[in-house]
Amino acid sequence: MGKPSRERVLPDNEAKAVARMLRVSPQKLNLVAQLIRGKKVDIALADLQFSSKRIARDVKKCLESAIANAENNHDLDVDDLIVAEAHVGKALVIKRFTPRGRGRMGKIMKPFANLTIIVRQVEAAA
Repeated sequence: MGKPSRERVLPDNEAKAVARMLRVSPQKLNLVAQLIRGKKVDIALADLQFSSKRIARDVKKCLESAIANAENNHDLDVDDLIVAEAHVGKALVIKRFTPRGRGRMGKIMKPFANLTIIVRQVEAAA
């Protein structure tokens, strides 16, 4: 008596994971997302493991989730996966104010971002 399941949007050889409300600006997150686009997943995980950026930990977690979705939900081979897409979107921005000189206020923006990672199974080159 539950809801009927939705049609699958992605092709059969792809899997997706989304990380929402990451406490980083989208511009900074996109630098880390650029690091892994188009790479094989094991190389991308190694790059994120040794990245000095703070947000790389959360990106690695999202990539591991996409890999687990591919393996468990869609029966894809982990060794043949590449990072097909890694795109960043804006989420909300918390606005704060700090006192400045001469009775003024300085605006402090605390942005959040969303990250979507899509992994695709490619045939191994023989």
